Amino acid sequence: MRVTAFLLCLLLSVTAIAQKQLPVQYTMTKEQYEAERQKILDAINETQQQLDAIKNDKKATMSQLRALQNKLADRQRLIGNINQQLDNIDNTIKTSSTEVGSLKQQLERLKIRYAQSIRYAYETRSSYDMLAFLFSSSSFNDAMRRMKYLKKFREFRKQQVEQIRITENQLQHKIGVLNAEKAQKDELLVSQVQQKQVLVKETDEQNKVIQDLKGKESQLLKEIEKNRKTAARISNAINTMIEREIKKAEEEERKKAELAAKANAPAKPAASTKPAKPGAPEGVTSNEPVSPRVREPKTELQPLLVTPTDVALSANFEGNKGKLYWPVEKGYISGHFGVHPHPVEHQVMIDNDGIDIQTAAGSEARAVFDGVVLSVFSTGDNSIVVVKHANYFTVYNNLSNVLVKKDQAVSVKQPLGTVAENEEGIPTIKFQIWKAAKGKSTKLNPEQWIGKAR
Repeated sequence: MRVTAFLLCLLLSVTAIAQKQLPVQYTMTKEQYEAERQKILDAINETQQQLDAIKNDKKATMSQLRALQNKLADRQRLIGNINQQLDNIDNTIKTSSTEVGSLKQQLERLKIRYAQSIRYAYETRSSYDMLAFLFSSSSFNDAMRRMKYLKKFREFRKQQVEQIRITENQLQHKIGVLNAEKAQKDELLVSQVQQKQVLVKETDEQNKVIQDLKGKESQLLKEIEKNRKTAARISNAINTMIEREIKKAEEEERKKAELAAKANAPAKPAASTKPAKPGAPEGVTSNEPVSPRVREPKTELQPLLVTPTDVALSANFEGNKGKLYWPVEKGYISGHFGVHPHPVEHQVMIDNDGIDIQTAAGSEARAVFDGVVLSVFSTGDNSIVVVKHANYFTVYNNLSNVLVKKDQAVSVKQPLGTVAENEEGIPTIKFQIWKAAKGKSTKLNPEQWIGKAR
């Protein structure tokens, strides 16, 4: 019985070790971090190329400042990416170290159990001991059980050897991964220091440009006021167009409702020939009761969603929020949406109806979604194209050589015209998104609608 109990305990302990699950490994995202870091580096290089072109023109100081600010923002994103990956690697190293320790303990337990089984096999190696173990059974069934124990014991010894081999391989692999993670962390720390040094230099360059611009305060204020008046005229023109489209859609919807009401109205009954009762109201020739007039329920008008195509187009536009194409193939956002301080004259607030995107010379503006050209007009030297997407509108301001005309259907990424230069000679497109609501129009933040990939 003592031998049986020993065998049973040994088998149970080996089974428990064999079935024990290793800690869940941390999911590596190294490739994702590197891909995002490469995108940021590409954006920085693109901005640097435009910045080099801007520096050749000493008048383009505001555009130079915007390019520097954009590059600084990307540089900070890059450092943030490195910091996040470092945190991720620290967590992974911690997890890997725990797994290495767990594997070492597991391997030690397996070796101890295997040594015990070898020692027992050595002690009971004679055939006499085996026969004594079998013949000491209390019954035939007990003898059969003891034979099964001996067979399982031999099998588990083989399993012990295999489990030791597997655990040793896992341990060596995990140690290799841990060393690779530590080496990657060292590389990232070096890169982090380098990027921070570059950030300091770029910040000094930006501050120098700001100081140069502060000496041109009166000129800057004149340009700010001029741009504000131009933006107001464009905004009023677009708002008038959208209101006109809303009224047009409401009128079409009203006519459709009237036609539907006439089509569904019951036929007028013929006048009765029965004599009117004495005292009956004038004009009533029948003694039948007069049915009251049933009023048609009022319908809520959805602006500009007149046809099923309009409804589908609007739904598709809304469904692509955050995934729309950029209005140009390359560039960076030099002016953000909404009210914010001027980059030099901080006491002056700038209200931007959309975003400004500085791009390369000769770049084409392109439709961000399928639609119909609502209008092509100008407020000065350059043109503006407004594209209608059901109850949404996209505005492409500061174009030359326009390639489309009013009422023309356009498809996504179709060229609309060439991006013109701003007052500093830098190709810049002013992009806006509007939404028509009942009785009014709303300006939307394009940065929330265009995607990260261009």
